[in-house]
Amino acid sequence: MEIIDDFLVKRDKGYYCSYGDFYIDPLYPVKHAVVSHAHADHASPGHKNIYCTKGTAAIMQFRYGKQPFDSFHEKDYVEFFQINAVEIYFYPAGHILGSAQILMIYKGVRYLYTGDYKLQADRSCEPLEFVEAEVLITETTFANPNTKHPDPISEIMKLDVKSNILLGCYALGKAQRVTALLNDHLPHKEVLLHHQIMPINKIYDRYIDIPLHYNLYNRKSMKEPGENKIYLVPPLTFNSYRRAKNVLKAFASGWERLQAQNDISLYLSDHVDWEDILYLIEKVNPKAIWTLHGDGRDLHKHFSDEISIRDIFSQTFTPDYC
Repeated sequence: MEIIDDFLVKRDKGYYCSYGDFYIDPLYPVKHAVVSHAHADHASPGHKNIYCTKGTAAIMQFRYGKQPFDSFHEKDYVEFFQINAVEIYFYPAGHILGSAQILMIYKGVRYLYTGDYKLQADRSCEPLEFVEAEVLITETTFANPNTKHPDPISEIMKLDVKSNILLGCYALGKAQRVTALLNDHLPHKEVLLHHQIMPINKIYDRYIDIPLHYNLYNRKSMKEPGENKIYLVPPLTFNSYRRAKNVLKAFASGWERLQAQNDISLYLSDHVDWEDILYLIEKVNPKAIWTLHGDGRDLHKHFSDEISIRDIFSQTFTPDYC
């Protein structure tokens, strides 16, 4: 079995596999799109065929109402399917609802594309499942030895204060994780959702074991007397409400820059940190590592004497038939 160096390459439309004639997480319309999860930088509309998990399909169908339903090919985790000569399986990635690692097998060699993933516990989505592969194709968003994500329960307990809170978070994934953490560890807090977040929480409730508890925000809610309301809003709304009075402000993110000027720091990341990446690599036991989505230089230094490691190849030319 020989690893094919150009099995998956970066093109302007996305990551392309010529051996199966499909793209992974393409940003522009293609014939065959294999989608790891429903965040907009990975899932886009306009494709003729979309292969994804049921959770990802549900979110994409909500967000992209004009995408034909019959273009979706929904797959269960660990369900075999094939595109041309490449065998494909989805495995849970632990990032958001429906997120998947994509295992591709060609001529006996296993290529594992992680997509975005995390190892921290999160009951709002399926936990990551470890898969062995000869080639690991991993994101490197926080691949820095100095990066260590704190315990999420300790972080959410920072919100146990006698004040209403304006909490910024991304509408898909982060808001549902925060809702679950609040429900489980600060049940006396009332979770109020911005109208853009509400329908996504309802999609989550169709798939997760324990429904989330929350209410739709209305303008009177935060003005009424009390100190146990937490209003979850998307980033643009959070920025526009910066001058809101009688509330404490927090933003749920792993990025330090998004904690500036807030009353409470709330470090919650849905990506792996340095130690998590090393642990995943140990479990996958690859012969080669290809990096993408971030800065992989520290990983290159760490494994340069042990494992073949490089950035994924880039090809700028896209033929007309793709």
